Amino acid sequence: MESQRNISEFILLGLSYEQNIQIFCFVLFLLCYIALLAGNLLILVSIRCSPLFDQPMYYFLSYLSSMDICYTSTVTPKLIGDLLVERKTISYSSCMFQVFAMHLFGMIEVLILAVMAFDRYVAICKPLHYMIIMSRTRCNLLVLGACAGGVLHSFPQFSMVIRLPFCGPNEIDHYFCDIFPLLKVACTNTYVTGVLVIALSGIIALVIFVVLFLSYGIILFTLRNQSAEGRRKALSTCWSHITVVILFFAPVIFIYLRPPATFPEDKIFALFYTIVAPMFNPLIYTLRNAEMKNTMRKLWCQTLISKEIPK
Repeated sequence: MESQRNISEFILLGLSYEQNIQIFCFVLFLLCYIALLAGNLLILVSIRCSPLFDQPMYYFLSYLSSMDICYTSTVTPKLIGDLLVERKTISYSSCMFQVFAMHLFGMIEVLILAVMAFDRYVAICKPLHYMIIMSRTRCNLLVLGACAGGVLHSFPQFSMVIRLPFCGPNEIDHYFCDIFPLLKVACTNTYVTGVLVIALSGIIALVIFVVLFLSYGIILFTLRNQSAEGRRKALSTCWSHITVVILFFAPVIFIYLRPPATFPEDKIFALFYTIVAPMFNPLIYTLRNAEMKNTMRKLWCQTLISKEIPK
């Protein structure tokens, strides 16, 4: 493998060359990352320490929060640190790890979103059989299947990229190691690899996106027969899921479902699925969910009160 490449690091061109813009981005993304970690950890702890963990929807939501943290942490800390230095470099091994981790955690997150849509479909369209269909054993199998799907998706992408020869130039026009920018600096014809990436990432993302929207369309159609209160509660949950799906899938499809190429706008769109969507997930799922807000209020109020009362 070493004979195929003679570079040990890549240079990331980042988001901008302007120092003022870099300082602004550093403050902005640092605050976003802190908010992302705090929000997702708050949801994760609140669900795991309350009866909500026994409900399939919140069980899956806890895993979604975990994946948000893992997914964005493969890119965002490096991005924030690079905004403070003039020469932004990443080692070859770290670059390859980013490719693997991004596709691993990204696909797991996509599949968990699909599982959550299935959960809502069963809850609304087959309420009498909900507890039988969504048993804890089946929920565990669905999460395990999502993890297996992430591994099956990431290994082919990783194996394609790690086989590429890189002999210079080593400048990547991005703020992290994404596949298309890497294909651009590879010292070989990457047309076939690019087509495979489109098939393995772009088309899969599009298919899952279409399936998700069809399932939510069926759910919204079924809600016509429910009471006004039941319809309001179900719509609140569904719109939360739909918002998350759009924030994540729209930029992913834009970048990966097209002929292999890179554009300056790609970096802006990539911010949506690497930082913005994971940051907004906690807000979307809590602000539009009364049950989640009540649970968090009770849990943390009881924790604070117990600490104030002397033993």
